Amino acid sequence: MSEIRVLSKEVSELIAAGEVIDRPSSVAKELLENAVDAGASVITIEIKNGGRTYLRVTDNGKGIAADDLHTAFLRHATSKISEKNDLEKILTLGFRGEALASVCAVSRVNVLTKRVGDEYGTHYEIEGGEEKVNEQSGCPDGTTFVVRDLFYNVPARLKFLKKDTTEGNYVAEIVTKLTLSHPEISFKFIRDNKVELLSAGDGKTYSAIYSVFGREFASSLVPVDYSWKGIHIRGFTVRPLESKPNRKFQNFFVNNRYIKSLACSCALEDAYRNQIMVGKFPACVLYIDIAPDTVDVNVHPTKIQVRFSNESLMHEAVYFAVKDALLKNDKPNEIKFENKRNFTDKELYNVPSDSGVQLKFAPQQTEPVKPERPVENRYDEPPVRNNFSAVPTVSEYPRQDFKPQSAPVRDIEPQDPAPEKAAEKSRMTVDDINRIVSEIPLPDENESEQPFRYIADNSFEKKQQAPIIVDDTEEKPRPVVIGELFRTFVVAQCGDEMILMDKHAAHERYIFEKIKSDKNQLDPQMLLDPVMVVLPYDEYDALSENVEKVRQLGFEIEPDVAPTIAVKGVPIILGDENPSEVISDLAKNFIANKLDPQIELFDDLYHSLACKAAIKAHDKTSIIELQALIDKVYDNDDIRYCPHGRPVMIKLSKRDIEKQFRRIV
Repeated sequence: MSEIRVLSKEVSELIAAGEVIDRPSSVAKELLENAVDAGASVITIEIKNGGRTYLRVTDNGKGIAADDLHTAFLRHATSKISEKNDLEKILTLGFRGEALASVCAVSRVNVLTKRVGDEYGTHYEIEGGEEKVNEQSGCPDGTTFVVRDLFYNVPARLKFLKKDTTEGNYVAEIVTKLTLSHPEISFKFIRDNKVELLSAGDGKTYSAIYSVFGREFASSLVPVDYSWKGIHIRGFTVRPLESKPNRKFQNFFVNNRYIKSLACSCALEDAYRNQIMVGKFPACVLYIDIAPDTVDVNVHPTKIQVRFSNESLMHEAVYFAVKDALLKNDKPNEIKFENKRNFTDKELYNVPSDSGVQLKFAPQQTEPVKPERPVENRYDEPPVRNNFSAVPTVSEYPRQDFKPQSAPVRDIEPQDPAPEKAAEKSRMTVDDINRIVSEIPLPDENESEQPFRYIADNSFEKKQQAPIIVDDTEEKPRPVVIGELFRTFVVAQCGDEMILMDKHAAHERYIFEKIKSDKNQLDPQMLLDPVMVVLPYDEYDALSENVEKVRQLGFEIEPDVAPTIAVKGVPIILGDENPSEVISDLAKNFIANKLDPQIELFDDLYHSLACKAAIKAHDKTSIIELQALIDKVYDNDDIRYCPHGRPVMIKLSKRDIEKQFRRIV
């Protein structure tokens, strides 16, 4: 018996469908591209349950003739090409003729279509590749596809689909790419009866970008318009200071087709070299107009990747276009320095009394002198404060030989009818002070000096001295900040040692330990106006599923229209820090730690918060703050490395320094 056989039509179609249709977003892509090729100016896509159970695409294009409907669902049936030479000049999105055949092979499809000028339209139903209904029907001009129960006949593939939210996000990404590539078309995206995207369709690229990414992203762009050796590049690219934490905001369109190209991405990042922070990536929406015969769009089943006949030429075109745009339009902005407080007054000025460190910038706190027994004030004027710091001390007077005796007590008249005379009597002259000091009894030479106590009646008596306890322990030296090196490393001296401390690493670990020990540091402070943060769909999905965990970290967020998150409150520890990057970092942590224990997850989240809230390298930091920081971390054994493992400080002894200068051998 022969072992080689021809597969049945049903099996072969299911296998072929697997190359094109692997999830609801694949169905949406094929149907939307057909609607665009049909010349539609308004396209609506609606999904339910991530597109798995219901997906509808409605357009006002030219429609399909009744006689062509049956043929349209056959494999390799298309109106886009007719001969092999057409493959060299493809300008349409769909051309392979496999879309409708693949869709109907794994789902239940209903079609309503009508051409302009026809009296009636057509209603067509097909399930699993078998025609069910083909009849006349009343309907508006254009075409409506309704796809239900995707993979109902392929349960093995159905179980590999992700959650409805995730699958819906994949569909949303397809819609956003087509919205950007065709700003002349008004797209409307409805997910579970909620409108998530509505573009103007006015033909303006900036309007489409604004509809997809929002105001903040759109306002950070600079225009690009450049031609290089037959290649025209237009669109927008982001300012270097507004770079993104990943490459998901890089959008390239070749002849209005969204593509992924390593050559274009490398050229974009090369143009930003030395202008962008390490770990950041540029964002763009660039349209590349190129001769159709110099690009092959038929190298991938989903047509997401293309091949250029001259990769180096494409690299040069993108590089020079972006570089030219940055040189022309990225003007220096006026920078306003914010006096951000990294420490409270108590943390800044509450230096331990035994530290031996005196901050000359710290406010002098003077406590009023309180007498042991209140002196009766017989007049309206405040009592005279007896401060002998302004007059000579006892040791400055020539020693006189006399025995201790009581100082005479002067009687004060009880009343004086004249206020002026009373005021005169209440004032002490220099002669009065000298007379009082000269009458102070001095101790004998053989007698140990005893302190004196001032009594309310202007007399002095010896105070019993408390026993003196001698502390034999040597006082531990404290670090004193000398200065700062490269606005990154704190230089301090502690005894016979020199200390170099990384201020960002130290402050980051200090905040990290502070958050772990005191969850009150994560109390939220509400914002007057919510900050709208546009994220990639996977990050939006991660935050939407972990709103309560995000709230435990001090953030009040509310998922808005995907992929936008409304940030309504941030932790107190962040201060005035922009929450956009922090929110993105939190989302990445949730994605990366899906299967990790909660303790490890929250440690990573604490790392992100501490890193964003800490003093940054090259920040302008006062000596007061640096001294407060080193006081906090010097004796703390838990602060020896930052949360990422970098050392916080290093020490160099005086002996080692002297050896380097050959002062000792």
